Amino acid sequence: MFKLKVSNSKLLRDMISAISILVDEATFRIEPEGIKLRAMDPSRVAMVDFEWPKTVFDEYVNTEPTKMCINVSELLKLLKRAGKNESVELSLDEQTGKLKITILGKYTRVFQMPTLEISEEEVPTPKLTFNVKAKVTTDGIRDAITDAELVSDHVRFEADPEKLVMRASGDLMGATIELKKGSDALLDLEVTEPAKATFSLSYLSEIIKTGGASSDIATLEFSTDMPIKIDFQQSQEGKLTFYLAPRIETE
Repeated sequence: MFKLKVSNSKLLRDMISAISILVDEATFRIEPEGIKLRAMDPSRVAMVDFEWPKTVFDEYVNTEPTKMCINVSELLKLLKRAGKNESVELSLDEQTGKLKITILGKYTRVFQMPTLEISEEEVPTPKLTFNVKAKVTTDGIRDAITDAELVSDHVRFEADPEKLVMRASGDLMGATIELKKGSDALLDLEVTEPAKATFSLSYLSEIIKTGGASSDIATLEFSTDMPIKIDFQQSQEGKLTFYLAPRIETE
């Protein structure tokens, strides 16, 4: 059984919101040292890797390792009812087997939602070698992605030792967004080998928008025509990382 309490309801809401863009049903592993989730979207194009150690929580009680599968969209609806100065408690009702969400603030609200059948699939961590590592501000990359969306549904990332370039082209229009090393948006750039890869903007935009809600800095890692890894730096301990498969272009 477990009981988890977070005083910063926005932090919890942002995390669940980020997870919800890829998966409807999420199986969380609640372990003595913290809570974890690794899941792929139904089309298996993108993956989320989330981890919160128990130190992130104001209260963390876990008597034994537990797996819990829930509908994240439904959970998000309930968490949106919590104000920014209100606390949220998550616990499992032993009698009903339902997840209990308690919002503590101006008054106390207790919601219950069913847990779902647990998926037995274990999603492994991708074993990838990256030639490009770029540390960017989430505001900067979000603006760049928004610019690319004006002209296309996909964007090509290109990197050399001096700059990160995003190119988007549609039937009528094109856009080139250049982030130079040392600029306000591109904080650091390491390139062992120039690389380029193309990604779907529908996925990328959602990942950057929701993942960046709780983070000011993101690290992008990619190689030519390989998946991109997007790691959002957390204000506290923990991990929120996405992987997105490339769109392979034919000549």
